[in-house]
Amino acid sequence: MPAGHGLRSRTRDLFQRGFRKKGTINLTTYLRTYKVGDYVDVKVNGAIHKGMPHKFYHGRTGQVWNVTKRAIGVEINKQVGNRIIKKRIHVRVEHVQPSRCTEEFKLRKKLNDKLKAEARARGKVISTKRQPAGPKPGFIVGGATIETVTPIPYDVVNDLKGGY
Repeated sequence: MPAGHGLRSRTRDLFQRGFRKKGTINLTTYLRTYKVGDYVDVKVNGAIHKGMPHKFYHGRTGQVWNVTKRAIGVEINKQVGNRIIKKRIHVRVEHVQPSRCTEEFKLRKKLNDKLKAEARARGKVISTKRQPAGPKPGFIVGGATIETVTPIPYDVVNDLKGGY
């Protein structure tokens, strides 16, 4: 029999629940609030069949563009041929979780604002641009002693007798 090309083909392991994550769904999933513009990760929950996105969108990050009663609209980039299309899909809240992709950026922004405020108080101007890590500083190895090693000549006759 040839392999099927159905909607959920090849999702046996893809949609299965994680280790020790089976059973009832946490209430946090339903009580979380999403706003337009939030970044979310599409992570399919195999136990809920309603509002399940296509397997292509599993593991993708998108931006919320619409919020309804039980689902949220997510805008995801999809490469089709040589172009990237913005796809708008509606996914139930069980298959979505807040993304952490902007977490580092937000922390860096807070830190930069704090550094700028401190510099302004001192009357200085600082640059908050990220700089690539430069080469490591050089150093001189100290305390090393030079030892000359000479090989022992190989004696074939003594080797055949059984050693020295």
